[in-house]
Amino acid sequence: MDVVDSAKRSQMMSGIKGKNTRPELFVRRYLHSAGFRFRLHRKDLLGCPDLTLSKYRLVIFVHGCFWHRHESCFYTTSPSSRKEFWGEKFKGNVERDEKHVKALLEAGWRVLVIWECGIKHSLEELGLLQDLIKGTSKSMVWPSRPPKIKL
Repeated sequence: MDVVDSAKRSQMMSGIKGKNTRPELFVRRYLHSAGFRFRLHRKDLLGCPDLTLSKYRLVIFVHGCFWHRHESCFYTTSPSSRKEFWGEKFKGNVERDEKHVKALLEAGWRVLVIWECGIKHSLEELGLLQDLIKGTSKSMVWPSRPPKIKL
């Protein structure tokens, strides 16, 4: 049972953005200040990556842990209502993400996935992003493991 009525829930859900999210803006500001130049949301690339660094043949996705199901992450919770609907929704998101990463790798792009929890709780490791961008790895995830959250 939902704690708010359907009209309020609809209003709340419509406010969730897919572009220019707070974690994405943070990564953009950091990379720009570090001297990296990039393009935003290229529609000609599968998955419309959040950032594209053509010089390094790299695309960056900034994923929210909830929507993209960051494995073993504190923020990967599931709603208690409509479990079947949400299960299918999350499964579809994960499958779509995997398909996009695979297609981009096959097209010769390098892929970096930055998780929201890393931005919130691993800022001391943010300098590693520069090494990942300039490196030669094909597919990367940052942080590699979800941070331990102490409540």
